[in-house]
Amino acid sequence: MAHAATPTRRHHGYLGWALPLVLGISYGAYAAFIARDGGPGSVGQAVLAVVSGAVMAVLAFLLGRYQKSLPRELRALSYGALSAAAIGFLVSLTGESSVLRSTGLGVSVGAGVTVVAFYLFYTHE
Repeated sequence: MAHAATPTRRHHGYLGWALPLVLGISYGAYAAFIARDGGPGSVGQAVLAVVSGAVMAVLAFLLGRYQKSLPRELRALSYGALSAAAIGFLVSLTGESSVLRSTGLGVSVGAGVTVVAFYLFYTHE
């Protein structure tokens, strides 16, 4: 019975860090692609790619790491908020849209992700 009292470490597989890493690289590359707008690449676009990709990767990693400790409603809302912020930021990089359009598209995508995530969490628990 002594082994039951010792704390166990939960080891995450490679998918726990590989998926956020690939998501961050893809997001950063797409953000730089949108900001480039057909012109030549610049250092500013490279910095944008690295920073936005790193932020996305860290947020996705943290959400994946702590999602089991959240109730399903808050977990679904977290996924929706992350996707809303990500889409809103990418839309704002186009330069052709207003703040209201970026916000509206981000909120609508985030609401859709929240509903789908809640449905998946509710039916699989």
